[in-house]
Amino acid sequence: MTDPQTPTPRAKPAGPMGKIAFLAICAAVLAGGAVLYGMRGAGKEGGGQCDAARAVAERVAPFAKGEVASLNVAKTPRPMPALAFETVDGRKQLSDLRGKAVLLNLWATWCIPCREEMPALDRLQAQKGGPDFEVVAISIDTTRLEKRQAFLNEAGVKSLGFYADPSAEVFQVLKKAGKVVGLPTSILVDKEGCEIGVMSGPADWASADAVALVGAVAK
Repeated sequence: MTDPQTPTPRAKPAGPMGKIAFLAICAAVLAGGAVLYGMRGAGKEGGGQCDAARAVAERVAPFAKGEVASLNVAKTPRPMPALAFETVDGRKQLSDLRGKAVLLNLWATWCIPCREEMPALDRLQAQKGGPDFEVVAISIDTTRLEKRQAFLNEAGVKSLGFYADPSAEVFQVLKKAGKVVGLPTSILVDKEGCEIGVMSGPADWASADAVALVGAVAK
């Protein structure tokens, strides 16, 4: 029984160090929750959209040989960054091409390997281009833009569509994402907009090896 004559002991107020410790614990709990939430969100965003792309990458990997052996096939496919570029009909987003596999190629008129590679890209588009696949070769020239068409004419391009980004923002976005270090660079994208593989440097995209590779991703 409590003696009414004896006051009940009161908890001592926390000193300055106690308050600081309490606030630090609260901050740590909140930060931990934020990190956990962010990890869950990131997993949902990256893995959810590209879950099926793992099977595509596994199917494509054996075809990265011969003329296209330098294609670095993604072990964990991720969604491609949002990219915008010009076409003859106006501005377009890469996401507008969802539903078809894409070979995204970056080039410029001053790039000698690009000039050598362009006819092969054109032949690949002529052979495989259609509702399931397209070569999207984007010029990132920022000056003397009138040379772009002359470049394509000299390369004998007849099947490729015209794509350009005079701001070179596509290059910068992909460079920041660690996808591009120079020209030419080609990125193989599946029908859901997920990166399947990246190649730095030119390739014979009209070769039997390249055609088989594209066939594997465009199924």
